[in-house]
Amino acid sequence: MIWINCTDCQEGKCREREEREMSKYRERAAALVAKMTLEEKVSQTLYNAPAIERLGISAYNWWNEALHGVARAGTATVFPQAIGVAASCDEELVGKMAEVIATEARAKYNVQKKAEDRDIYKGLTFWSPNVNIFRDPRWGRGQETYGEDPYLSGRLGVSFVKGLQEEKEGFIKAAACAKHFAVHSGPEKQRHSFDARVSRQDLYETYLPAFKACVQEAGVEAVMGAYNRTNGEPCCGSKTLLIDILRKEWGFEGHVVSDCWAINDFHAHHKITKTPLESAAMAMNNGCDVNCGCMFPNLRDAVKGGYVEEARLDEAVTNLMECRMKLGMFEEEGTVPFDVIGYEQVDTAENKSLNLEISRKSLVLLKNQDNLLPLDLTGIKSIGVIGPNADSRKALVGNYEGTASRYVTVLEGIEDYVGERARVYYSEGCHLYQDRTSNLAQENDRMSEVKAVCSVSDVIVAVLGLDSSVEGEEGDTGNEFASGDKLDLKFPGLQSEILRAAYESGKPVILVSMTGSAMELDWEDSHIPAIIQAWYPGAAGGRAVAELIFGAYSPEGKLPVTFYRTTQELPDFTDYAMKDRTYRYMKQEALYPFGFGLSYTSFEMKGTEADSDRVTAKGEVTIRTSIKNTGVMESGETIQVYVKALREGTPNAQLKGLKKVHLQPGEEKQVEITLKSQAFGLYNVEGEFLVEKGEYAVYVGMQQPDARSASLTGRETACLKVMAEETFRI
Repeated sequence: MIWINCTDCQEGKCREREEREMSKYRERAAALVAKMTLEEKVSQTLYNAPAIERLGISAYNWWNEALHGVARAGTATVFPQAIGVAASCDEELVGKMAEVIATEARAKYNVQKKAEDRDIYKGLTFWSPNVNIFRDPRWGRGQETYGEDPYLSGRLGVSFVKGLQEEKEGFIKAAACAKHFAVHSGPEKQRHSFDARVSRQDLYETYLPAFKACVQEAGVEAVMGAYNRTNGEPCCGSKTLLIDILRKEWGFEGHVVSDCWAINDFHAHHKITKTPLESAAMAMNNGCDVNCGCMFPNLRDAVKGGYVEEARLDEAVTNLMECRMKLGMFEEEGTVPFDVIGYEQVDTAENKSLNLEISRKSLVLLKNQDNLLPLDLTGIKSIGVIGPNADSRKALVGNYEGTASRYVTVLEGIEDYVGERARVYYSEGCHLYQDRTSNLAQENDRMSEVKAVCSVSDVIVAVLGLDSSVEGEEGDTGNEFASGDKLDLKFPGLQSEILRAAYESGKPVILVSMTGSAMELDWEDSHIPAIIQAWYPGAAGGRAVAELIFGAYSPEGKLPVTFYRTTQELPDFTDYAMKDRTYRYMKQEALYPFGFGLSYTSFEMKGTEADSDRVTAKGEVTIRTSIKNTGVMESGETIQVYVKALREGTPNAQLKGLKKVHLQPGEEKQVEITLKSQAFGLYNVEGEFLVEKGEYAVYVGMQQPDARSASLTGRETACLKVMAEETFRI
């Protein structure tokens, strides 16, 4: 869908103009498809579609990635991994990042096109963002998502899509793809045969909202199906998901792509079909338009045999040609406004500056006992830096990454910041997950060095965690544990041992956890005075971490996931019911709650009020509050609004509004957050979206309204009451 920016006419006229642009491409695409032979049409449903020279159609590879920067195609700005971007809680910032990604994508595409380079990862159709719900911290691909909350995932997903699909003169700069549709979050090892059983209530309440927002609010060009089955249907051939919900309920008008080789799973692993032809027919008949894989060549025989109507094939290819036309791929050179984007716009100083800003805003300060941080270098002569992630580039970037022109590890960041003011000692400490750093060495071969570093250091920075070799995608990672997933939430290998050695040295210890997921940090919380959750913070991440440690800025990140105390309190990994999962349904106290994050400064909220104490079908409730920076450092804070239905059997308070605010010391701002009636709605067991008669609590604060958040921050959230005087359907 093309969104027309227009300031000089009414919304209705803008909509008419938008529809004219859309119909222009649709009609043109349909006319082009009408000229194709059956074999030519089939060829265009493959991800590596060949040229049709007689029709002026160039070869095109649909497969490209841009999760946190243009990936797998050479040098580009490598932003923090998506889970870290989510911790910024900053919709505007996510949109700016996506705009940069789209610009770099166009710059690279333009030079590649001139060189006739039409290889994989060279197109403009990006299979991002990943808006699956991070329901279980053991899932290795959770790092690719925006966390465990449907509302936050939807808001950031919409910002990413809009930024990537920037429109100008009727063309879009790049095309986004919301994946993996739907109900997909591990186990990776079983994804090719797994059936995710989910209630209609959980489906609509948790697993679908972010996708719906990307479709209906952002006009996402593509949706990718998942590998698994959902309630018995292979997702890439699911009538329920792709036709009934995506097309009919939501009005999706873009194209659907299969996950890679997922259609082959229909017969090979799911055992739903018996032959490749049946699998191809099932996917095509149920709404899949392009196959990442090798099943769709069977469509030729499927159409000839009457298993697929040619009109459905025409529709699929028209969807694909329409997308390429929106991207300007059939226009004369120089007539598309994005043709002027040159290679000099890749990896610019401005892009690097934005990258550093996002890295800074992604970091979450989890603990700061006795204000150990920020460190004052005045009284420090030596700093020990230990741990397998301290000097690791791999731990900066996560998966689906590009290639940065420069990487700054945490060790390098500390060395650069400190300069000659203090000596920096370093020890790798241990291998990331093996019991020795060298195959010829004895077990724990770096422990003596760790103890030596600790003995000569005034303060110790332990940089532990994971990287994409031990958490990520099945087949994409070489990890020896669980095909990309984690068996538990502990630091692997000997990492805990070197951390304990640092603690036992008696020196102050700062833990920097570089992971794409929540870890089990119960011991660390009890013993280590300062803990920073750094995620995979991007190519400039080491600089951002160092600057935070030494107080060049104040941390402002908030957790987009719950940090549980132990793995044992989690439901079975294969259980897709939301009961006892995430902050919305858990009964136990979290170690570090969703929405939590400390600062170096202090904030005060006052005058919180609502403009109405009633919620109606077409009404809105606007929350107003005042926030003041009462500390000594400039910083950002996230105003969070949660809604709780005050009746039995309903979820915990759920995030329904947020606003990022930046304040100088002493500065005060008024903030407004408007809640539509949907914010008070819940799905029933039949999947009906209702606002039921009764009272609702609206919590407004800088955290989740739970006891653990209050104890960690020393502050409460404001609570307002809103009444629905009748039950109504939304």
